[in-house]
Amino acid sequence: MQRCLELARGGLGKTAPNPMVGAVVVHNGTILGEGYHREYGGPHAEVHAIAAVRERWKLSESTLYVNLEPCVHQGKTPPCTDLILKEKISSVIIGTADPFDEVAGKGIAKLRSRGCHVEVGVLKEECRDLNRRFFTFHEKKRPYIILKWAQTADGFIDVNRMPGAINRPTWITSEKLRMLVHKWRTQESAIMVGTQTAVKDNPQLNVRDWHGRNPVRIVLDQDLALPAHLNLLDNSQETIVINEITEKTKGKTQYWRFRFDDLLLDQLMGRLYQENLQSILVEGGQHMLQSFIGKNLWDEARIFTGRQFFGEGVPAPRIKKPSDLMTTHVGKEVFHCFKNPDLRKAVSRSTDAPSL
Repeated sequence: MQRCLELARGGLGKTAPNPMVGAVVVHNGTILGEGYHREYGGPHAEVHAIAAVRERWKLSESTLYVNLEPCVHQGKTPPCTDLILKEKISSVIIGTADPFDEVAGKGIAKLRSRGCHVEVGVLKEECRDLNRRFFTFHEKKRPYIILKWAQTADGFIDVNRMPGAINRPTWITSEKLRMLVHKWRTQESAIMVGTQTAVKDNPQLNVRDWHGRNPVRIVLDQDLALPAHLNLLDNSQETIVINEITEKTKGKTQYWRFRFDDLLLDQLMGRLYQENLQSILVEGGQHMLQSFIGKNLWDEARIFTGRQFFGEGVPAPRIKKPSDLMTTHVGKEVFHCFKNPDLRKAVSRSTDAPSL
C-alpha cells in the first residue's frame, strides 16, 4: 500500500477533479505490475497496473493493492471493477472507500458479490491525507482551501503603500521560494486574491516559473472598478471576477454575481463546488485571508517567515496555530505548514514539503 501511495503522488496537479491513485499487482510476494492515474480523462491506476502484467495467467492468483476503492461507474473511462472481475483477480486490498456518490462503497460491494476477497482500511489515514482535496470536496461539498502568505520576521506582509505608488509586489522571500509557490499553483484548481492585492501588486497568478497547468484565477471586484490594464483582466487564462453587478462571460473571463455580505465566501465556495473546482489557493491580501480565518473556512495554511524587518506596515493575518504539521528552514526563510484542527485530523507526514 505504501508503494501505491508513492505511485499515486505522480498524479499531483494532473488528475483533478479525479483523485490520485496508485495500484500494484502482487503474485506470491512479487510485484508483477504497477501503475498510477497519470492525468484526468486517462486510464485509471488499475488499468495501468494490470496492463503491465506480462504473464496474464497469474492474474487470477494475484492480489491487487490500490489506495482508493475501484470505480464502478462509466465516466470518461470504463469501470475498473469490471476489469478486475474480467481478469479474475482473486483478492483486492483497498486503502479507503471512495466518497464520490457514484462509487461510495458500490465498487467494494460489487467485487464481494462476485466472490472477490476484499479488505479495506490499510493505511487508511495516509490514503485519506494523500487525497485530502478529493475527500474534502466530496464530503464537505466545497473546495479544499489552502491559505498562503509570506511575512517578515516582525510580522508584516507588506509595507504601507503611499497613494499613487507603483503597483508591484513587495518581495519578502527568495526567488527559489517564489518558484516553489509557482509549483504549488500547478497543483491546485484555482487561485484567489482580493481587490487591493490586484491593484497594488498587479499579479499574473500563473505558473511562468514552473511547468504545468495554470490555475483558474479568481479576483474580487465588487463594483467592477479594477483598471482594465491589470494582468488579471488580460484574458490570457481562465479567470473569474466576483462582483455585485453582472453575470456574463467575456472570452476566458467569467463574471459571477454575488452579494458582498457575510455569506459571500460560503456561497462562493458552493459555486466553485458546482463548477467542479476541487481546491483553491488563497494568496491574499490580508483582509481576505483574515476573512477566511474568521469564518474558520480553511483546511491548510502555508506561511513563510523571512529575515527582513519592516518596522511597520500591513500586519500578517492572525491564526490560532495548531500543532505544527511541518516546520523547516528553506535557505534563510522558515516555512510552517498547519492543518486546521477543527476540520480534520493532522497526520505526521505531509506531501507538500517545500522542495523543488
